[in-house]
Amino acid sequence: MEQHNKKKEQLEQHTVEDRDKALTTNQGLKMSEDEFSLKVGDRGPTIMEDFHFREKMTHFDHERIPERVVHARGTAAHGYFECYEDASDITMADFLSEKGKQTPVFVRFSTVAGSRGSADSVRDARGFATKFYTDEGNYDLVGNNIPVFFIQDAIKFPDFVHAVKPEPHNEIPQAQSAHDTFWDFVANNQESAHMVMWHMSDRSIPRSYRMMEGFGVNTYRFVNKEGVAHFVKLHWKPVLGVHSLVWDEAQKVAGKDPDFHRRDLYDAIELGNYPQYELAVQVIPEEQEFSFDFDILDPTKIWPEEQVPLRKLGMMTLNRNVDNFFAETEQVAFHVGHVVPGIDFSNDPLLQGRLFSYTDTQLIRLGGPNFHELPINKPVCPFHNNQRDGYNRQTINRGQVSYHQNSLQNNTPNPVPREQGGYEHYQEKVDGRKIRARSEGFKDHFSQARLFWNSMTPVEKEHIVKAFCFEVGKVQSMDVRKQVVEMFAHVSHELAATLAKKVGVTTTIDTIPEETNTKQSPAVSMYTNPVRFVETKKVAVIANEQYDVTPAIKALEAAGIVVEVVSDHQGQLNDVTSDHTFETASPVLYDGLVVAATFEDAQTQRKVETFIDEVYNHYKAIGYTHEDFVLAAYSEAPGVVSGVESFIEALATDRHFDRDYAIG
Repeated sequence: MEQHNKKKEQLEQHTVEDRDKALTTNQGLKMSEDEFSLKVGDRGPTIMEDFHFREKMTHFDHERIPERVVHARGTAAHGYFECYEDASDITMADFLSEKGKQTPVFVRFSTVAGSRGSADSVRDARGFATKFYTDEGNYDLVGNNIPVFFIQDAIKFPDFVHAVKPEPHNEIPQAQSAHDTFWDFVANNQESAHMVMWHMSDRSIPRSYRMMEGFGVNTYRFVNKEGVAHFVKLHWKPVLGVHSLVWDEAQKVAGKDPDFHRRDLYDAIELGNYPQYELAVQVIPEEQEFSFDFDILDPTKIWPEEQVPLRKLGMMTLNRNVDNFFAETEQVAFHVGHVVPGIDFSNDPLLQGRLFSYTDTQLIRLGGPNFHELPINKPVCPFHNNQRDGYNRQTINRGQVSYHQNSLQNNTPNPVPREQGGYEHYQEKVDGRKIRARSEGFKDHFSQARLFWNSMTPVEKEHIVKAFCFEVGKVQSMDVRKQVVEMFAHVSHELAATLAKKVGVTTTIDTIPEETNTKQSPAVSMYTNPVRFVETKKVAVIANEQYDVTPAIKALEAAGIVVEVVSDHQGQLNDVTSDHTFETASPVLYDGLVVAATFEDAQTQRKVETFIDEVYNHYKAIGYTHEDFVLAAYSEAPGVVSGVESFIEALATDRHFDRDYAIG
């Protein structure tokens, strides 16, 4: 009897302690309603974007209790976001409400197509996913380094991924789009035209995650406290600007250091060279939804920055590497449905499908519905609801109540009104027949592909043509090659004619109507307005015991340049230490080269000259500390200079594409 009374007292105490808590999602988002699912009208169908219903039901479905399919190869870092201004005129999101307000973040960068064991520098789109641990719950901005996508409707995503993955009969090729099934998909799904132009550009072989833009891709809504909504697109702008490898270099980097991008990010943070990105938003008032010559909900279209300017909201700084790759980088779970009050969804059909797909993916990958309890995914704010049990449950829930509408626990956890921070979906009027179709505005597949082509500099166009020739040249089917040539003739006859000749296709391009618009968007070009910098770039200095390189190294380091010394042996070279030999270093792993020695041994000197050749072929800066070190063939070439100061200036230019005979 005494034990019974004690147990009863403990139960009652737990019940008192658990009263008066706000009802939240597993991400810590307070909810304003837990009785009704989101519908099209009070008698209409339940809508797929009802993330609260799906989280609640999915958790219940899995209460009785592998590598990502895409974005498997990634790396990540911690940091913080600092708000520039009060943005409450467009959104009630608290983390954007006050100048100087800081919010912890976790960012995962990744390739899309390859497995965990593939290389970093392959030609591919890159994932750029950010988890904001806000005071109102977790907000995930899950995007790519390219602002558009291959498809318009999420129902086609499995088809696209199946096409770009290794072909099923032989599991070849790994992490590459240069094969038959990918290009067959492209030619027969011409909505991909715009994305393919970006994919064939240097955007898909970034120099570093630190020098790569990020885009939310989809169209979202911002909603302010007055209930006024705007359509928005979100961007990350790297402070260092956007920079890329060249194709020959990218292929060699994959062999020399398949971890090139993850190593670069890790080393930069360890050295205190913290990557920074500005968060910017494009804003379109709802009444202007149909004011453009493109459909603003089409994920294969950009909003040209010249038409819809960027508004900068804040700065993100990545300042801490992960402590455990598996526990953090591998177990982090992103979801476009993890939002906070003030951020809502549009009817972008790719986004609508993503709202389902991400939760479904995490269930199989992380073993059940409790992935939100893993430390890397856990909100920093409290979360309370009636979801229980399931695989990997860590929370020990007390009390006898685990259902909504109760009196035993004063109906706790209870829904929270919008005025107190409860999330309410934007009340958009929806009126129409249920139908499988797309908007008429989605049928234009080539005008923005042409816009992209028009916006490229001559160097960028040359690289795009070479990329097409390489990729399509790897396709075995001549019929697929012909289809691709004819498809991109709609974008540019010049591009298609060169491609046809290079890949051996005979077709009458002149009979194919070419997109004729002359519009440009300079913002999409990497080289029209490049950011010049030297800080954090990595430079090799070739040295030996005969020459004092200390002054040169000090000057480079004073400019913020990371220096590694390369010689014929490791260890001490007078006052400096040799980091690498010519066997352990590779020129493709550096942003520039300073030659501060020659070698009497003919074989070693030949290694030096080969090192220089590679740097020259990839258009990088080359400096000589002595005039007699200069290779005669390169003495007048752009970006080949004498003296450290001149070298630092040449290094800031990044690539010197006007070199003769360079073969990068």
